[in-house]
Amino acid sequence: MMLGSVFGAHRPGFMLIGPVGWSELLIILVIVLIFFGPKRLPELAEALGKSIQKFKKASRDAKSDIETGIKEDKDKLG
Repeated sequence: MMLGSVFGAHRPGFMLIGPVGWSELLIILVIVLIFFGPKRLPELAEALGKSIQKFKKASRDAKSDIETGIKEDKDKLG
């Protein structure tokens, strides 16, 4: 599955879900609320927020490591 097809790229043969609007997000929120209940929803949101924060930090660290490696290689060559 291509990532572009999930988010509604302009390829009708490969389109899986399409663009997600406000009404779709509201439906997803209601379904999550039904499955997990109102008491667990803040816990899930907090866990999701922490996961996103960790992912962003790991991405920044990886980018920094790559840039540092490239800079060191350039210094060795020039």
